[in-house]
Amino acid sequence: MIVILGALLTIAGVVYMAGATLRRGRLSDPAHRPAPNLATSGPTLEPRRRGLGFLGLSQNWPGLAMMAIGFILLLSVIVL
Repeated sequence: MIVILGALLTIAGVVYMAGATLRRGRLSDPAHRPAPNLATSGPTLEPRRRGLGFLGLSQNWPGLAMMAIGFILLLSVIVL
């Protein structure tokens, strides 16, 4: 039972973090305005102004906490 709970928490943490990243907006056009210094015209998959803020700890702490608790539960079964 502990293994199932640990696995579910780990998977739920990953899904939460992926969903939180997708809810923050489009990755290919975050500002919805053309950037003047792009080499290509039109939207790109790697805009210059998109930072790594979506990977920060402040936005992803619930998912990281779920994953950490799940890992601890999984490791507790191995150790005991």
